[in-house]
Formats: sequence, C-alpha cells, structure tokens
Amino acid sequence: MSRLIEDTAWQPVWQKEIESSPFLRKAIIFGYGPIRPWMSIAHWLIWHFDLKKFRPNEVPRVKISLACVFAFMAIGWPLIILKSGLAGWFKFWFMPWMVYHFWMSTFTMVHHTAPHIPFKSSEEWNAAQAQLNGTVHCNYPQWIEILCHDINVHVPHHISPRIPSYNLRAAYDSIKQNWGKYVNEANWNWRLMKTILTRCHVYDKERYYVPFDELAPQESQPIKFLRKFMPDYA
Repeated sequence: MSRLIEDTAWQPVWQKEIESSPFLRKAIIFGYGPIRPWMSIAHWLIWHFDLKKFRPNEVPRVKISLACVFAFMAIGWPLIILKSGLAGWFKFWFMPWMVYHFWMSTFTMVHHTAPHIPFKSSEEWNAAQAQLNGTVHCNYPQWIEILCHDINVHVPHHISPRIPSYNLRAAYDSIKQNWGKYVNEANWNWRLMKTILTRCHVYDKERYYVPFDELAPQESQPIKFLRKFMPDYA
C-alpha cells in the first residue's frame, strides 16, 4: 500500500479537494481523467521547484539542479528557435518532453494504482507489506519492456533501488518464489487502463477509491466519456 501524504510520487484525490471550488473540481476531474497519462507534469511543477518541500541538506543540490534547468531554458531554447523556428522548438523539445512525461506518468500510474491497493496513514503503514503488495508488476509487450529496460519489473526496486536492470527479473523470480502470495501482477490491456482512469479517483478509507461521477455526477463528463468510448477488452 502507499502512504498517505508522505509518498509524493502518487497520491489519491481527497474529498475536500473535490468540494473546495467548482474550478478546482473540474480541473482535478479532467486531470485525473483524460490527461492522467501526463500528470507527472503537475507533480514536476508542484514538487520540484519549491525549495520548502526539500530537507535543508538537500537544498544546495536542488539549487544546482534548478540552475541547470533554467540555464538550458535561457541558452538552449533561443538557440533551437534561432536555428529551426518555433516549429523546431515544438518538434525537437516540446514533443519529446511530452512523450517522456507520458512514459513517466503511465508507468507510475500503473505501478501504484489498483482498486484493491489501499492507501494507509503513517500509523497503519507497514514498510515490508507496502514494498511487496503495495505496488503492481505489470507485463507489457516485449518491445516496450526492452525499450524501458524492464522498468515494469517494479517490485524489486521497492525492495532495493540498487538492483541493476539486468538483475531485475532474477530478483523478481526470487520474490515470487518466497512471497508470491503478496505480489500483485497484471498484464497491460485496455481494461486495466480503463479501470484506473474511470474508477481510481477519490480516497476512501473503506472502499479505497470512489469514482468522480459518484461525488460530482454533473461535472464528470470527461469520466463518462472515457467509460463510454475506451476499449474494454483484456
């Protein structure tokens, strides 16, 4: 299970956020619906530029990182535009950036989101249990697994992030042999994506997730659209 509030990589929507204002409610519904495969952009903006969100000993390194980012924007962007125009900037920087965030968001979403995986408070959270069955091992088409260096073999990285990519499958086989009953495994398909995008929304302690259209049916047209038109085959 994931830890409420403290796990910054992936958090559910809180009901108080849905009830806060009509504008925020519509933005959240759209963000966690049709554009959820790009939500790492929002995470990047919220968490990576606010120095108050880092420990004091991390701040100097964060400042160096931010300086590199802004230096590239100040030097790289004008050079790209000078040599290839705005169309070149769009083609050579913006589109690769969007593809990267699609990749990052989608893998993270699939790894950490399932209707049966709960979020727990710090008092209830158990580290060993969370590392084993608080994440999802998802099998993708082989060409995707090759391109992403087996990042989908995700459970071993929760045990130890130092395991190199070429040992992930051996580590996962060992985990399955010893603790297989605790491991969540899925195959990527359209039904999996549809379930995540249309059901796994607002945090609920008993049900784990409540879909947007139960709480705000009048403003959940994006979710209803996905439920109607997304393929449902496994």
